[in-house]
Amino acid sequence: MTIGIYFATTTGKTEDIAERIHGLLGQANSPKDMSDVDDLNEFATHDGIICGIPTWNTGADSERSGTAWDTILEEIGELNLSGKKVAIFGLGDSSTYTENYCDAMEELHRYFKQAGATMVGYVNTNDYTFDESKSVIGSTFCGLPLDEDSESDMTDTRISQWAEQLKQEMPGL
Repeated sequence: MTIGIYFATTTGKTEDIAERIHGLLGQANSPKDMSDVDDLNEFATHDGIICGIPTWNTGADSERSGTAWDTILEEIGELNLSGKKVAIFGLGDSSTYTENYCDAMEELHRYFKQAGATMVGYVNTNDYTFDESKSVIGSTFCGLPLDEDSESDMTDTRISQWAEQLKQEMPGL
């Protein structure tokens, strides 16, 4: 099983998390910056995909990450990713932007789901402090939310638990 890890970043924090997740999932390919991806059909060559996205345009209805992801969302939705498992992690600030915490994850989730991907990596909201997030579906986040600004002391535990979860949900990791 091949697993691709993709990210886009403004400050480097999302890249750092992608590298740390890769360290826990050694069977996955090395993380790749979306600005270096020339052809989105590359996604179809993997059995699974892990995507990292920050939230910058808080409160926005679209293009919430302020990164290369924003320009290709609709193209992702037009791909055929049936049979592919996709997990998303997102970065946000739960203290300063408590009403828009990690909103960009939902946007990425929606377009990958539209492409027919099976979405995995959902995380319970119980251990998080925030007021609202577009990334909450039912009682779970549609991926792993991380806060390197206000809760960086929790990141290692959160990514470690998520990596173990993904090993169950994406056999072959």
